[in-house]
Amino acid sequence: MRWMRLELIATAITRKKVNWVLDADIRGFFDAIDHGWMVKFVEHRIADTRIVRLIQKWLAAGVFEDERWSATEKGTPQGATVSPLLANVYLHCVLDLWVQHWRKYVAVGEMIIVRFADDFVVGFQHERDAVRFRVDLQKRLGQFGLEFHPNKTRLIRFGRFAGQQRLERGEGKPETFDFLGFTHLCGKSREGDFRLLRRTSKKRMRARLQAIRQDLKRRRHQALDAQGQWLSAVVRGYFAYHAVPMNISRLSSFRTQVIRSWHRALRRRGQRDRTTWARMNKLARRWLPTPRRLHPHPWERFDARTQGKNRVR
Repeated sequence: MRWMRLELIATAITRKKVNWVLDADIRGFFDAIDHGWMVKFVEHRIADTRIVRLIQKWLAAGVFEDERWSATEKGTPQGATVSPLLANVYLHCVLDLWVQHWRKYVAVGEMIIVRFADDFVVGFQHERDAVRFRVDLQKRLGQFGLEFHPNKTRLIRFGRFAGQQRLERGEGKPETFDFLGFTHLCGKSREGDFRLLRRTSKKRMRARLQAIRQDLKRRRHQALDAQGQWLSAVVRGYFAYHAVPMNISRLSSFRTQVIRSWHRALRRRGQRDRTTWARMNKLARRWLPTPRRLHPHPWERFDARTQGKNRVR
């Protein structure tokens, strides 16, 4: 599901007339869902009152904190498996349906939107559409108890003409935006044509490396084979998601940091440990896969999956 969204946003920016991008973030979305509106949205599609009552009980389940139970008047239950489903229903009614109407009757130029859970990106052909949409959407969210995060919501110039336009204004390189773990950048091919670049988000990579370091501390007294098998699975899983075209340098950096963290953990097993870099490199070659591209260009897989089914084509 994530990959479909990533392929969609990359294909849309590459093929559609996108010159502006609204990188939106809803402040505390899961904690701000209004229970009254949530029940109304469910009742609109589900006639079975037993299901509606069950959802009302889920919403009113409350939370335990410091061995004390407290009621919840808004928001979805934390950690509950039903929370993502309810949140998706809420945003479908508040955002998706409204955006379809706005794009059809208000927008002047082309417009695209890609959403995954509460994370969404909107692209526009014209600046006036982008500015008006942001104002209108802010009002729309306010009607249902939601609001933009002021520091994480940005309207940026992005697309095939962004580099030239910002250069003419003396504004430097085009801004970037993050979506589903990737930083999206405006780049160029060797022929000078526009190319959308995707790099692993530095923030996400730092968080993953920090988690690996903490796990290595707990595992550093295990046998080397056990550590190697565990790290091999971790790195392969990381590469399976992030090994997109033109992202190899970021994956190489990730692998290098994993090797350094592993070496540091082994050296701290005891005062007599003398794990040299020569031995460390042998362990890395044995257990840690080298980065290579595992995914095709997004439009290639997107075309194969949506042949004759999607208007983006």
